[in-house]
Amino acid sequence: MVNQFAINLGFYMLMPYLATHLAGPLGLAGWLVGLILGVRNFSQQGMFLVGGTLADRLGYKPMIIAGLVLRTVGFTTLGLVDSVPALIAASAATGLAGALFNPATRAYLALDAGGRRVEAFALFNVFYQAGILLGPLVGMVLTGAGFRVTCLVAAGTFAVLGVVQIRALPARRAEETKGEGGRGVLAEWRGILANRPFLLFSTAMIGSYVMSFQVYLALPLEVRRLGGEGAFGVAAVAVMFVVSGLSTILFQTGVTAWCRARMEPGRALTLGVLVMGTAFLPLLAATAVPVPDGGTGLRLLASVPPTLSALLLSAGTMIAYPFEMDTVVRLSGDRLVATHYGLYNTVCGVGITLGNLLTGAALDAARRAGMSALPWLALVALGLVCTVALHRLHRTGRLSAPPAKTGTRPLTV
Repeated sequence: MVNQFAINLGFYMLMPYLATHLAGPLGLAGWLVGLILGVRNFSQQGMFLVGGTLADRLGYKPMIIAGLVLRTVGFTTLGLVDSVPALIAASAATGLAGALFNPATRAYLALDAGGRRVEAFALFNVFYQAGILLGPLVGMVLTGAGFRVTCLVAAGTFAVLGVVQIRALPARRAEETKGEGGRGVLAEWRGILANRPFLLFSTAMIGSYVMSFQVYLALPLEVRRLGGEGAFGVAAVAVMFVVSGLSTILFQTGVTAWCRARMEPGRALTLGVLVMGTAFLPLLAATAVPVPDGGTGLRLLASVPPTLSALLLSAGTMIAYPFEMDTVVRLSGDRLVATHYGLYNTVCGVGITLGNLLTGAALDAARRAGMSALPWLALVALGLVCTVALHRLHRTGRLSAPPAKTGTRPLTV
């Protein structure tokens, strides 16, 4: 958990300001910003299956270390280049790094937590969000000295963390892969792909990731549109992340305990995604108000809707995340957990890439046509669709029943 905090510290001192850097000083169009950020997420989420499989077979620690090294290289490159192809390559490298260490980290935690996975993932999210809370504050200070400085400091954070984990992180490996060399990777993947409840759940959760990612794409751009360029815009983005992270640190474990005492996991998941869908209503309401043309007070008021949206996204994530992570393990039958996390995030990664392209295009189209409500209407509708899908899966028992096994191949139904 401490390691995850440090990972997020380095990551979030850079990423909240990347969209503004691409659209502002570099002058890229909204669809290009969406593409670059989407490539990072696709290379991360889309390659999680490979990273998870390697973690199950080679051990969790080697994949965590390899990911840290690759992210060091990627963040360094982001600070030194300004051409679109080079930015795409650097973005892809930072994403691939996450694909290597994220499945291993979550499988590591699930293995050690045993029957207390929900509570463990709730506490994990506290450490996770603590990195989100401190990272943007550090990034705000560094960005004042230049975006390149921010990139290099973030890269240095990952380099130091890699050295520390080489020396201090205990080795862990999936129990079912020890001494079991006869079962090939493709056979394992076929078994997982035959797990219909798991695949349906993964598909239903795509929209939640598209919505939560707007903290890095649509919300910073909306802060820039409402509050203008310069130091105020940077500070407003930082405040948005501070509010989101602090709320999780203060309330995550309490929210999880409250939900676990009063509702089934499937119902908690549905409620969390519904709250995420409502997060874009403040921005929708703000489109009826003219953009302020000056004055610190007016610009400060204009930053309230994006901040409220970030807070609601955080609330929805607090409700859903621990139960989401536990559901992945439960539907895996407690076998090849890192590989299941990998496929889960691969499915969501494809959705995020498409969602970012569509969101970026919608932002551009809304600006040209003077229909600023269009992106927020689409995101609210996405939240409702995902809520209905999860509700149906819960009511039919597909989120609670473990997958049946046939023959010697697990995870098939």
